[in-house]
Amino acid sequence: MDYGYVNARIRGMKSHLLDRHTLENLIFQPDMESLIADLEKTPYRNDIIAAKVHYSDVLCIEYALRKNFTHTFRKILMFVKDSEAERYIRIFLHRWDVQNITTILRGKNIHVTNEEILDCLVPAGELDEATLTELIRQPDVRAVIDMLATWEIVYARPLTEHYPLFSETGDLAILECALDRYYYENALETVRSRSYNNALIRDILGTEIDVVNIKTILRMIRDHVREDLVPDVLIEGGKELDLEDLKYLLTLHSVNEAVRALEKTSYRFLADIPETVVMGKISVLEKHLEKYLVRKGVDAFFSDPLSVASVIGYFWAKYNEITNIRIISRCKTADFPLDQLKEELIYV
Repeated sequence: MDYGYVNARIRGMKSHLLDRHTLENLIFQPDMESLIADLEKTPYRNDIIAAKVHYSDVLCIEYALRKNFTHTFRKILMFVKDSEAERYIRIFLHRWDVQNITTILRGKNIHVTNEEILDCLVPAGELDEATLTELIRQPDVRAVIDMLATWEIVYARPLTEHYPLFSETGDLAILECALDRYYYENALETVRSRSYNNALIRDILGTEIDVVNIKTILRMIRDHVREDLVPDVLIEGGKELDLEDLKYLLTLHSVNEAVRALEKTSYRFLADIPETVVMGKISVLEKHLEKYLVRKGVDAFFSDPLSVASVIGYFWAKYNEITNIRIISRCKTADFPLDQLKEELIYV
């Protein structure tokens, strides 16, 4: 694999990402119309123009971002086709298959409209828009899982196995965690052999697993979840926290105790957040975990340029840019105060 060529292409694409100055210009736009007009001056121009044919306001931006993200990684897959790099990229794009299925299941579980579910999907993985649209047409959670099984889509397996427990408890987190576990187990298996590139991917995946598990633990402590559900919601393969570490955290009596117990890990930054800021709302802690994960992913740019590192770094940088623009547009719609909006963004 000519990683020099891939690195040159990726760095060229990276040069078109929005810098901090451009993002702050978007923040200060007074309304959605001005925000859309400003985005037309960026590399999102063609996607915004196409979106305006069908949508307006925040839906216009959401549609444009989905199309741009999907097109960007389809483009990358084309110039790394049949190479080692393609295998690595697909590992990360499969996250969107899991995210899209999760979004559909959530939508069906709380009975939102098909249009609302579709607006939240990003068909960047193996499941294309036509497939996702057919899944959305199913009447309920069970029917979505049955359709996945009929099409022999691999994600049907963990969902089918855990559906009886979901049916008993009504807790959708059981299905969501089953999907996450299945994804990470298969991703880690793909990069099990010893090589520099495999080690890079394992490092990122291990950090992701830690972050997912910590979020799950914090929610379980807050919600006083039954201890017998622990084996069904935790994921093995974390970089720093194994199952014994996680089970210990669950024996603690409060979120603050759990956070303090992480002080000897890379997640010690959670303990620096004042309790008065958290005030029982773990969303603050989750936001800081997400920032840590994004920054770690983007830092891959500074690893060996003749490896898959630049692709990893670009994936996370692009993901972060899309997320920031979505936050800005949604906050504009909700008349969010500027100071709070800025705090929601992640600059890398």
